[in-house]
Amino acid sequence: MPAVFLRRWRPAAPWRRLRDVRRAQQGLARLRRAAGARALMEDEDCPDLVPIGAGGAEETESSPSRKIPVTIITGYLGAGKTTLLNYILTEQHNKRIAVILNEFGEGSALEKSLAISQGGELYEEWLELRNGCLCCSVKDNGVKAIENLMQRRGKFDYILLETTGLADPGAVASMFWVDSELGSDIYLDGIVSVVDAKHGLQHLTEQKPEGLVNEASRQVALADLIIINKTDLVSGEELNKVRTSVRSINGLVKILETQRSRVDVSNVLDLHAFDSLSGISLQKKLEHVKTTHAHLDKGIITVTFEVPGNIKEENLNLFIQNLLWEKNVKDKTGRTMDVIRLKGLVSIQGKSHQVIVQGVHELYDLEETAVAWKEDEKRTNRLVLIGRNLDKETIKEVFIATVREKQGNS
Repeated sequence: MPAVFLRRWRPAAPWRRLRDVRRAQQGLARLRRAAGARALMEDEDCPDLVPIGAGGAEETESSPSRKIPVTIITGYLGAGKTTLLNYILTEQHNKRIAVILNEFGEGSALEKSLAISQGGELYEEWLELRNGCLCCSVKDNGVKAIENLMQRRGKFDYILLETTGLADPGAVASMFWVDSELGSDIYLDGIVSVVDAKHGLQHLTEQKPEGLVNEASRQVALADLIIINKTDLVSGEELNKVRTSVRSINGLVKILETQRSRVDVSNVLDLHAFDSLSGISLQKKLEHVKTTHAHLDKGIITVTFEVPGNIKEENLNLFIQNLLWEKNVKDKTGRTMDVIRLKGLVSIQGKSHQVIVQGVHELYDLEETAVAWKEDEKRTNRLVLIGRNLDKETIKEVFIATVREKQGNS
């Protein structure tokens, strides 16, 4: 049966095959079934969830038509992501943020923020905090919590969603693309990954059995912002090794360094990593990003290349689908190239503006940006791929061959 596509520009959903949608929905169902399982407890303090009374932060209704940005907060066990969210929940920053916490375990904080019905189904009790934030905790992927949260529109301007320490943030991010109803109210702003400066190098270089991806490396690969935490616990030399390891995995990511997860909240919000507003900043990043080399043979690396000229949209789709869907692009040793994250700016025939390419695992999206090509500007196509078994020259050759072959026959 031929694949069925939905060929639209924004606000359409990304390109995907029907089986990919079913797979994502099945994954969502599995995550929800696993909600009753006991989550791993991080070695971090839980926030003190205190409901506000009279005299709390002022409420100013936000526009009901405004989409709410969702930022995914991920990080390996003990890295400090719960401490980061605790800081955001208690710091006076004059921003109204709804925070969905995960992995609280069986503690008093959980009892304050999560209620379990007699039927065993989870439902959230949203608590308003003194600094104007909202908070709840869940033991699933948080999608249901966001659906319930949207009933409180006007009380918050941002959503931060914490994932479990071993979770694949790409799977969570993909759900916002697949769920069109949810996507009409919110948009994915970016993925923030917290890395432990003390133990991060050990986690990032840990070798996994054949066929398995290192969870810590995957979180770094998918991140739009990396927060290296606990820098006060390591020497300058050790910190540089962690920084180098992170950069070898993800050559495009912005890195912040901090102690006790204390960061300027504005650095975590409004990343615009998945929409056309990132076009201008992405253009500058792509000019400086370089291909990296793995510390391990099976490690995750960043590959980037540039090809001048205009390309047809159908040819670009064919290249990406062969790479992400069919997985028939192999390196020189015959290993299948596994792309975890894809970003780029391309020049599409018939389009006066640059087009941004975004991909997470098997889902990808094309969106025209606000950046117009100048009349005397040399049009070009820049792509950045993050994943395993990536070979820059092979990928570039396949890209050029796909474009030239199809254009020659058209």
